[in-house]
Amino acid sequence: MSKREKIRRGDRRDGVWLREEPAMNQFTAYLYPNRADNEAYINEEIDLRPIEAYLAKKNEGRTQDKYTYFHVICAAVVKAFVLRPKMNRFISGNRLYQRNYLSVAFVVKKKFSDRSEEGLAFRKFEADATIDKLHDSLCQEIHTQRKESQVDNSTYFMGKLLKLPRFVLRQIMKLLFSLDRKGKVPYELIKEDPNYSSIFLTNLGSIDLSCGYHHLSNWGTCSCFVVIGKRHLAPECHEDGSVTVRPVINIGITLDERIADGYYYSKTMKLVKHLLAHPELLELPAGEEVDYLPKDDRRFTKE
Repeated sequence: MSKREKIRRGDRRDGVWLREEPAMNQFTAYLYPNRADNEAYINEEIDLRPIEAYLAKKNEGRTQDKYTYFHVICAAVVKAFVLRPKMNRFISGNRLYQRNYLSVAFVVKKKFSDRSEEGLAFRKFEADATIDKLHDSLCQEIHTQRKESQVDNSTYFMGKLLKLPRFVLRQIMKLLFSLDRKGKVPYELIKEDPNYSSIFLTNLGSIDLSCGYHHLSNWGTCSCFVVIGKRHLAPECHEDGSVTVRPVINIGITLDERIADGYYYSKTMKLVKHLLAHPELLELPAGEEVDYLPKDDRRFTKE
């Protein structure tokens, strides 16, 4: 992502204030100030056949750190956010901002047991990111977070704050929420906070759960939460009236509806589904354009 040459008054450390947006886009932040009150939920069923064929090729000869559905879906969403920059916006303090970095966050279970703790993973990506770079980065982060001695930055500071008396912590949280609205929370506290990421993912399929809705948070700046469900079989109807089954996975996406409109979201989902139907495109740099719109659908002509 390109760096701004000059920081203007009203800009934040993590984003540029979009002063020239239409009045409706800007005023909505005053009408509906809380992110969690402005959630739009999208659920899509993804055909896994092209992804599974692609994974079979990528994992041939691999014995560890294999490519998974999670890597493919994460790479597709990252590429969509690079090519569709309005998706990487956020509202804070009643103002609309364009985030100046792209990041992915997710929770890592250290061990699959009831007593095991969780770690919070946070990774930034540039426009030259490919699925291979993303895979290596995420695997490295997962290995790091699964070390029993590893405590991520956010969990460390939460532990420190919880040692304070409750009445003191309440006052500190009021102060932090005030600073949060202004983009002034000390960087050391939030540099790896998943609520300040572009995309917060959860892979429920890895713990054998179906896809479901997940809320957004009024803390931080994250405007997009992606839930990945478990693989299952779904019916497929054919023109001759016959019915077969195919492997699918459901993806649930919760968005802050104030950062863009339904038309923009629709085109973004078309891009994500196109990438998942043609996962080899994820080997291109994230910033490289792909032709994903139906040629006979004039409603979705390119801008």
